[in-house]
Amino acid sequence: MTELARAHGQGLLSLAEIARTEMLPLAYLEQLIGELRRAGLVEGVRGLHGGYRLTRLPAEITVGEVYRVLEGPIAPVECTADDYLPHSCSREDGCLSRSVWDRVQRSISAVLDSTTLQDLCNERTPANPATAVCRDPGLIAIETITGARAAVKEGCLKTP
Repeated sequence: MTELARAHGQGLLSLAEIARTEMLPLAYLEQLIGELRRAGLVEGVRGLHGGYRLTRLPAEITVGEVYRVLEGPIAPVECTADDYLPHSCSREDGCLSRSVWDRVQRSISAVLDSTTLQDLCNERTPANPATAVCRDPGLIAIETITGARAAVKEGCLKTP
């Protein structure tokens, strides 16, 4: 989708071009494009000079929309899924971690739903990838933290 967003307004892109650029198997892309077409996010044009394009402006398509089409609902654990039936988990009444998973699910959704394909096209890769995710002045970039219970390659650390 990012390649289609980059090419928006410049013509059609073939799946072969996208596969080459993204280093993905063509057969895999063919599966994905079918889902994206059914969802109305892309359209295809047949023929010798055919290809695919977005059906809307890149600024009008969120990463969350694309994710849900390709992966389904955002649910880090079963009990946070939209179709979860209350009390279907035997541990639900005494579960102490459910609130954490609810917050994780809401946070992931908020980020994906507030990020458009245009936003992705506008971002530049900094020398330090961790810097890109630390836009809050209360956060500092970390590159590597290792310990007995965790290993973090990149991310942010809240400062006091």
